[in-house]
Amino acid sequence: MKLTILATSDMHGYIYPTNFGSTNQNQPFGAAKAATVIERIQQETKNPVITIENGDFIQGSPLSFFLAKQLEDFKPSELMNVLNLIQYDVGLLGNHEFNYGLNYLKMMEDACNHPILCANILGQDGKPFYGKAYEIIEKQGVKIAILGLTTQFIPHWEHPDHIKGLTFRSIVDTAKEYIPLLKEQADVVIVSYHGGFERDLESGAPTERLTGENEGYQLLQEVSGIDALVTGHQHRTLAQKVNGVPIIQPGFRGEFVGQITLRLEQVEQGWVITTSEAELIPTGNEVVAPRVAQAIHPVAAAVEKWLDQPLGRVEGSMKIEDPDQARITEHPYIEFIQKVQMDACGVDISGTALFNNEGKGFNEIITMRDVVTNYVYPNTLAVLKVSGADLKAALERCASFFKLEEDGKTLGINSLFINPKPQYYNYDMYEGIEYTLDISKPIGERVTKLNYHKKNVQSEDTLEIVINQYRAVGGGDYLMFSADKIIREVQIDMTELIANYLQRHPVIEATVNHNFSVVTIPEIE
Repeated sequence: MKLTILATSDMHGYIYPTNFGSTNQNQPFGAAKAATVIERIQQETKNPVITIENGDFIQGSPLSFFLAKQLEDFKPSELMNVLNLIQYDVGLLGNHEFNYGLNYLKMMEDACNHPILCANILGQDGKPFYGKAYEIIEKQGVKIAILGLTTQFIPHWEHPDHIKGLTFRSIVDTAKEYIPLLKEQADVVIVSYHGGFERDLESGAPTERLTGENEGYQLLQEVSGIDALVTGHQHRTLAQKVNGVPIIQPGFRGEFVGQITLRLEQVEQGWVITTSEAELIPTGNEVVAPRVAQAIHPVAAAVEKWLDQPLGRVEGSMKIEDPDQARITEHPYIEFIQKVQMDACGVDISGTALFNNEGKGFNEIITMRDVVTNYVYPNTLAVLKVSGADLKAALERCASFFKLEEDGKTLGINSLFINPKPQYYNYDMYEGIEYTLDISKPIGERVTKLNYHKKNVQSEDTLEIVINQYRAVGGGDYLMFSADKIIREVQIDMTELIANYLQRHPVIEATVNHNFSVVTIPEIE
């Protein structure tokens, strides 16, 4: 007997093979292509197949954003129908499932045909708040248990209103409680975890600060009885064995389908696993599954029309030719985002990031497509009252994004911000202050200039700054920020704030004031 486990993770609302930068694309990803792979494998085997959707599905693309904001015309069920058509056996909560609030999440859950699993997010009664802790499925006489776990780190990112009354447990502690129970009830125990690995899978050396965001390595070290582990969250591409357990992590946007194959032998007590394999199946060369494409077509067509709405015009250029350079030398697009944030919050210090390397900035005619493909997260804004020491510490964290290459002169990017998961969104640039980051100095000593209104910022100074809500509660290892320093919020998504700003300022000028410098040789005063 052969048991096949198929999983997708972190599809982030990407159904068609497009990144929405232009129309009629055929990119090497998308849920509609993943569906083709899953359907083919199901048809080719007579043995049992388990399908798992591993979380972060309802947020992340212009299509999913559009649905969340157009509830009068469209329903969340139109997105969930994609999952229903693929016919997953179980699904998981990802951290981004909380981004649009509990009511929206409940609508999504109600529209889903398969059970949603999450054992370690608990309500006030101490029981799993969403769905079930686990599911036991019997196929062809084999009892298969699937335990659902989600990264416990959500409170460090999410708006408090979206997680009110919830408790987030360590997945390791939770698994220690459930795995022995499941081993008694099932032949095969699968853990599906919307989280990743905090250590190198070969050496065990930490690959990040051990905050509990990712606990996959610790899980496999401390909990026995796991027969297969599905992971996600980090958007990595992994298929191997760790401590003899087959593990997969199938990237993001549906670029791969993860597959674990367990060969089973029947014994007097049930079934035992004799061998196991893990692999990733690329979806790039597949055709889209027609029924999935047809189901989402009305929404997709409305999204494309919405994306092409003109919002404003640029005098000058806001195109991003080199994203790395735009992080070193202030770019007009970044300065524009800072202006929007300061305008919305009534402060004169603002921090923001260039979230990834796919954003191209603004064309001469700015459309909603330009806005949502550059500002890719549903961030709201928070105003914090911080000390001068806090602000300097934040800039030191920003400065750790860079490194010097081996020649001692060339500026590079710290590998911790690239591997195992790209974290370009954790490097911020600021407006309203003048500062210098000297990368020739050790990490933690790189802020060599920090002025506000042409005066040197002192540690005891009090300042008001605007940053996105993720950063405001300390997301991205910005430990100097926290919810208790928030003095007010603007709970309107940044994409909407940008569109509103352009309605009031339909012609904007591409400007930069070069208020910050990133240097590799100490500046001479």
